[in-house]
Amino acid sequence: MLTPSRRLLTPLSVALAVAAATTVPAATAVPVPVPDAGPARFEAAAPAAPTAPGAASGSAVPVVPEADVSHHGNVSLWGDRLEIRLRTANRGPADVPASTVRLRFSEPPAVRQQLPPGCLWGGRAAVLCETGALAAGGQARRTALDLRLVNRPAEVVVRVDTLWSGGAHDAESANDAHTVLAPSTGDAYAF
Repeated sequence: MLTPSRRLLTPLSVALAVAAATTVPAATAVPVPVPDAGPARFEAAAPAAPTAPGAASGSAVPVVPEADVSHHGNVSLWGDRLEIRLRTANRGPADVPASTVRLRFSEPPAVRQQLPPGCLWGGRAAVLCETGALAAGGQARRTALDLRLVNRPAEVVVRVDTLWSGGAHDAESANDAHTVLAPSTGDAYAF
C-alpha cells in the first residue's frame, strides 16, 4: 500500500486553507452597481452580527444564547430488555431551536430493532434522539426507548448527555450529563 509523504500533503493543505480563507459565502455578497461597466459585480460585505444589549452601535459583540438543557428519567433492565424513559427540558433563559440527546450503553443493543421516531443509531452501542425545540421554562419533551440487548447482562451502564443544543451555551451542564448503573432487577433507576 502506498502512503503519501508529508511533503506531498503539505501543499494541498495550504491550498485548501487559502481557498477557505478567500471563499465568500453567498449570503455576504452584495451587488455593487458600477456605471457604464455592464452588469453588476459582487463584492464581499461583512455579515451583521447580533449585538449585546446596551452595546455601542459601532461595536458588534456576537451574542451566544444561554440555555439550561436538562435530562431526567429512569433506566430499567431485566433479562435482555432495556427500558429508558427520558424527559428533556430547558430552564432558559433562551429558547433552544433544536436539541439532540445521546444515549450510550455498556452492552450493545441487538442490531435489528425499531427505534422510536426521531431517533437513530449513533454507533454500535449508542442512540441519538432529537428532542425538537425547547422553549425556556416550557414543557419537557419525552423520549421512550425499549431496547433488546445482544446478551443478558447482570448490569448495564447508560450514559446520557446533550450532543447538540441549538448553538446555545449551557453554563450548568451537570444536569444534562448522567451515568446510570442499572442492575438486572427490573427496578427503575432514576437520574
